[in-house]
Amino acid sequence: MKRKVYIETSIPSFYHTTRTDAKIVGQREVTRRWWATERQWFDLSTSLPVFTELQGGNYPCREQAVQLLAGIPLLEVTPIIDDIVIVYAEHKLMPSNNLADAYHLALASYYGVDYLLTWNCLHLANVRKQEHIARINERLRLRTPTLTTPEHLFRESAEE
Repeated sequence: MKRKVYIETSIPSFYHTTRTDAKIVGQREVTRRWWATERQWFDLSTSLPVFTELQGGNYPCREQAVQLLAGIPLLEVTPIIDDIVIVYAEHKLMPSNNLADAYHLALASYYGVDYLLTWNCLHLANVRKQEHIARINERLRLRTPTLTTPEHLFRESAEE
């Protein structure tokens, strides 16, 4: 059985970024390599909030970023998800002035996703926040996905 991966907004953004600083170029190349070699080993999902964020931006390659996710199943935003997002904001897991990251975490947690794949290391793939996230999710009786970047989700060998 394949493990489940939620694709957050930064993944298609970094896949198609045109920025040229060395760190971003490296992240773009890791993202492209993961997409080309690893994604087939997982059940991918994303959500309407990802599409909303991608379509709301004003940047080169926006349409290509949106198109990268074509055909990937969407996790449904329900009133329960909205309630979880409110709890996350109340417990300061995510900034209350921008709830997009809270929606990504709520969706991945509620639907029992194994990995939330992101380059957002401030609000999501941040080891300093993981314990707090796990504690709140435990209170909500939700499973906490592993919050990770593509560079940490490669197979060790072809036999895996």
